[in-house]
Amino acid sequence: MSGIARLRTRDGTFGASFRALLVRSETDAHKAEVVAREIIDDVRARGDAALLAWTERLDKRTARSVAELEVPATTLRAAFEGLTRPEQDALHDAAGRIQAFHEHQVLAPHMQEDALGTRLGQKVTALDRVGLYVPGGKAAYPSSVLMNAIPARIAGVGELVMMVPSPGTGAPPPLVLASAHIAQVDRVFLAGGAQAIAALAYGTATVPRVDKIVGPGNAYVAAAKRLVFGRVAIDMIAGPSEVAIVCDGRTDPSWIAYDLFAQAEHDEGAQALLFAPDEAFLNAVAQAIDRLLPDMERRAIIEKALAGHGALIAVQDLGEALDLVNEVAPEHLELSFDGAEAMLDRVRHAGAIFVGRYTAESLGDYCAGPNHVLPTSGTARFSSPLGVYDFQKRTSIVQCTSRGAAVLGKTASILARGEGLTAHARSAECRMHG
Repeated sequence: MSGIARLRTRDGTFGASFRALLVRSETDAHKAEVVAREIIDDVRARGDAALLAWTERLDKRTARSVAELEVPATTLRAAFEGLTRPEQDALHDAAGRIQAFHEHQVLAPHMQEDALGTRLGQKVTALDRVGLYVPGGKAAYPSSVLMNAIPARIAGVGELVMMVPSPGTGAPPPLVLASAHIAQVDRVFLAGGAQAIAALAYGTATVPRVDKIVGPGNAYVAAAKRLVFGRVAIDMIAGPSEVAIVCDGRTDPSWIAYDLFAQAEHDEGAQALLFAPDEAFLNAVAQAIDRLLPDMERRAIIEKALAGHGALIAVQDLGEALDLVNEVAPEHLELSFDGAEAMLDRVRHAGAIFVGRYTAESLGDYCAGPNHVLPTSGTARFSSPLGVYDFQKRTSIVQCTSRGAAVLGKTASILARGEGLTAHARSAECRMHG
């Protein structure tokens, strides 16, 4: 039988078991940070030479210069042209849907004037240069190229620099390079890991320094992003992928099994949870897992993820399930039951919600339109999906008339002197009678 855990909310030990299920070990993260710090310090000090050395050591890729690691635009174009027509059409379709959705997110500048004639507003400016990190270890992610680059382009970012690891002497999969072409990425380097993050954050003679780094990666990439935050902006610290599914027991059990597999196949640390009030249905899903798993190409990874972090959870009703979902704050949430729209307000914490039996989470990974870069590890309690707004910054504008300076100056003077900051007060006061 399947090694996935079975829990029941009516059991007295459920609370402790459920909390234990949600705890992720931080030991590996601490180890990764020690290594990442060493790599970052080296790249910061030695630039290109360190980037080459670490790429040779960790990716077994040898180059005489960092320039040799850069992929020409002609190669990106050739990769796209070498795809089959269905592959080209799929990339165009996905890119078009992502573009159409994210165009609604553009922040607009605004200006207002109050009764004193003081003009107050907000200026919106795109970031100058952004670094895109695209994983290249256990799987290829052309979808990550589209999801990170297209919103940045819509925002008006001036230059996109992409890092993608490519161990050995090979090249990234053609779909990855073709996606960079479709998304109009300016520069692509075959380098990964903490050394790529350091190069983007501090710049080298060849790799330009960026203002923000986006995109997921392994534990060393996550640690490096955490360490360079402040020198550059980052999107988030991405943890293992996760899904929570709430089902009433009427969806085909094999559909749900595949939905659980879809998250579990990312890596051994991925989490897949199913909440349902019907234990007979949970039994049917467990049987479907056992029946379908042997035919999965990434069976070993799925098996470890389900056994280590998955669970089939019997709840009393859908309301209780949604309460538990809010505790999890999952990256992905599937509401696989009729009338799910009416219960959306019950969901307070989730990165993305997939509503109805026919809405597989995997559609969101590739082509639905909303971004698939989502908060993980419970951070959906306070974080949002990646979007155009992540590539724009806001600048406040204040413009006073003489009357406004007199009225606001009095208020500022009182508060400044209350704080003991007399220069602040005098700066405001000297304009009160101008």
